[in-house]
This record gives sequence, C-alpha cells and structure tokens, in this order.
Amino acid sequence: MLFDNPTLFNVLLVQALAAALLFLALSGWRSGPATRWAQACMGANALGWLLIEASANQPELARGLQTLAMVAFSAGLSALWWALQLWLLRRRGLWLMAAAPLLLGLGYGIHFHDSVSFRLAWSQAWLGLQCLMLTLSLSLPRPPQELHPDMSATAAELQPSSVSLRWRALLLSAIVPIGLICLLRAALTAAGLQDASGLANLHLTGAANSLLGLTVHWSLTAGLLGLVLAWRGEAEAELARLAQTDSLTGLADARAFAARSVALISMARRHQEPLALVLLDLDHLKAINASHGNEGGDRALALFGSCIQAQMRLGDLAGRIGPEEFGVLMARCDAQGPEALDARLRTALAQRAPAELGFELAYSGGWAKLRHGDRDIEDLKRRAETALYEAKRGGRARLQAEPGLQD
Repeated sequence: MLFDNPTLFNVLLVQALAAALLFLALSGWRSGPATRWAQACMGANALGWLLIEASANQPELARGLQTLAMVAFSAGLSALWWALQLWLLRRRGLWLMAAAPLLLGLGYGIHFHDSVSFRLAWSQAWLGLQCLMLTLSLSLPRPPQELHPDMSATAAELQPSSVSLRWRALLLSAIVPIGLICLLRAALTAAGLQDASGLANLHLTGAANSLLGLTVHWSLTAGLLGLVLAWRGEAEAELARLAQTDSLTGLADARAFAARSVALISMARRHQEPLALVLLDLDHLKAINASHGNEGGDRALALFGSCIQAQMRLGDLAGRIGPEEFGVLMARCDAQGPEALDARLRTALAQRAPAELGFELAYSGGWAKLRHGDRDIEDLKRRAETALYEAKRGGRARLQAEPGLQD
C-alpha cells in the first residue's frame, strides 16, 4: 500500500509544530535545565521539517535549506541526549554528540551537488549513530556508584527517571525505529541497492519514503508522551526536594536531615566505617539582628549555609536543624575530619563575610563520633550538643570534641 507522500509529509510538518508547541505550553518557560533541552529537541525537530518543506517549494535554495534541515534534526537529537544526561546521570559521548550537527552539516552541504548518494548516506549514518547513542543512554542501568546511599542527596532526588521506566520505554519506542530506518537508508544508499535520488526527495512516491513518514509520525507521538512524563517526574521531584529544603539556606531541613542520616549511619555500621556529626552554631546572632535587623541576620545565616555547602566533602550531609544551628554528618571520617572542615569553614567565612555582609561572622562547633550503642542520629546529636555547649562556655568561636572522646 503506497501513501500520498506529499500529503503525508505535510501532515508530518503540522504534527511536528503542534508537538513542539504543546510540550512548551505544558512544561512552561521556567522549567529545569533538562526540560529546556527537551524543549530545544522538539523545536529543532519542528524546524527541520519546516525547512524540508520549504526546500521542496524553493528548489533554488534547496542546498542551504536542506543542509540546515539536517543540522536541525541532528541538533535535536543532541539536545535530547543532553536532557538525558540530566535525567539519567552522565554517559560517555559528549564530544560525539556535540560535534555531530557540525560534521553532518559540513559533509551534507559540501557534497550536495557532487554526490546524492554520499550526502544521503552521510546524513542518515550520522542520524542513526546519534539514535544509537540515545538508545544506549535510555537502556543502560545507572552506574552502581551512583546508587550508593551516601551520594549527594540532591543528585539522587533529581533523577525521577531512575525509578520510573515508563517514559524511558516511550522514548525508546520513538528513537529505535527512527535509528533503524536511518541506518537502513544509509546502508542501501552506500551499497547502491536503492536509488539515492528517490530516497533524497521525500515527496516522490515510494514505499521507503512512506515507511519513513509513518515511522516519524509514530515517533513524534511516542516521543511527546515520553517527554511529558519525564518533565512531570522532574517537576514532582523538584517539589519534593523543595518540601525538604530550608528555604533560606538551601540545605536540608531538620526532618530531611534526620531521614537521610539513616542511610549514612546504616552504611557506616555495615562497613564498620567511622562517622562523625558536627554541630555548628552562629555566635551572637541576636546581636547581629539587633545591629543589622532581621534581614541582616537572615543574610548571615544564608551565607553561613552557603559556606558549609561549599566546604563540606562530596558524600557528606548538611542541614539546618535549628534556627541558628547547622549539622554536618561526615561519612568515612576520622578524628581529623571535623577539624579540617572547621579550618576550611573559618577561612571561607573570614574571606566572604566582610565582603558580602559588611561585618565578620564567627561560630561555635561541637562534634561527636558514631559509637556502637547509638540507636539513631539523636544519640549522636546529644553528645555533639554537649560538645557545642562546652565550646560556647569556653569562649565561643572554637570547635570542641565530645567529652571523653578517644582518638
């Protein structure tokens, strides 16, 4: 059964434009970076089909318009790959996906009039290779180290894709057929088994072109549904993160800190690794509020939280667990760990506070290490608070270890 290919591809253009506009309308302008890359993918795809149709109506501009169309299709696949890096964590292939649109466009444009067979095989092979890269990104499991319980909590929470396979399956069903069609067209053209001129002009009657058009129709539908589900997962994960985040500092709030500490404590006990809790309390916050107003106090707390986040190690957990009290749970931490964090933090505060606040900041700290009889974070916290009170009684602006701690 042969289809009216001009009509088929005209309808395809309308579908591509509608899909891009619908996804933009649903996800909005103020989306996360992954969704913005997905929006770019849909927009580039629609632009590609628009340029293909324009080249059919303006033969004198065919070289430039078709070359730009191929670059747009390739750029759309690269944009989708970048979206997957944010939704599924990073894969190899950055330079390949970044260079693909440029290399495809150069080869296609330079040989546009020289060899129809070469430019068609060249462009279809590149598009097929990019689809293969996307297929691998969607189908490969996350690396084991990225599933480790003591990884950065934010990185884990912002990967809704890791627990839902529905949108990944939809995207695979959209990308795999397109990739296979592109590679098949490239192979047939390169081997001389198919007339390149017939394949290059999509409006010509032919089963191969009709199959391509129908496949793209399906891929646009499945791809749109997959991206909508991925965006929804990203939005829900971001709302969940915000619900567990202190709005002033961006750190975990007290409830989230306690919940996430369970995994770190369990891991430390399972592998018999040291773990320490450091409590930090801004000195003289009431005096800061009196001198600089509540806004000045909030700015001081926000800066302190920013310094903690910048100076803590990857894999540690930090949170604002009281009005002016912060906690850092340090995994695989020996006795020198809290002291090293304290030194980095005081240096950072000394550099940033006068420049950003106009006054200096100091804090007191106390820390305790995980012991065999500790039931949960509260047992650890009680001893760290005792050390913190000792630091305050000893003159403030110092770090104190828990009583009786043996290094």
